[in-house]
Amino acid sequence: MSDRDRVDELMDGWRAELPAAATVQLEIVKRVGRLKGRIEETTQAVLGRRGLTYAEFDVLTTLRRSGAPYRLKPSALASRAMLTSGGTSNILQRLTGAGLVEREPDPADGRSSWVRLTPLGVARCEEMSLATTEAHRALFAGVSEPAARALADLLRETLLALGDRAED
Repeated sequence: MSDRDRVDELMDGWRAELPAAATVQLEIVKRVGRLKGRIEETTQAVLGRRGLTYAEFDVLTTLRRSGAPYRLKPSALASRAMLTSGGTSNILQRLTGAGLVEREPDPADGRSSWVRLTPLGVARCEEMSLATTEAHRALFAGVSEPAARALADLLRETLLALGDRAED
């Protein structure tokens, strides 16, 4: 392969200085890290223009993809969004203040509550989801569909081998 990326450069240095550190695993870590950075940069540019953080967007999308009536218990929301309960609580305060979510008591359990998207929250979530989807399409425009599919499948295979399985 004649084209080289920045990780190839880094690996050249390790091969020359400490060959035992120049592993395929390091290449994976570095490439996935760089890809994650590019994706987060692209996503945050879209969200920042709309006044939201990635974590706030993640909470909104977790509620939206839960299906109508777009509500979850706070603990289930934190788990599905892969956030801490404290972090989720702070995010929910901001989203409630913005009118995007609301808390409602659970009539079946007086000690518990539901977090639900408001109609404005549903609309903003859908708008931002489509905007980030378009930004991701643009980011990956130079990657062929078969290569993108192969990468997605290889990443799934890798995550499963590392024990990252769906909860359901």
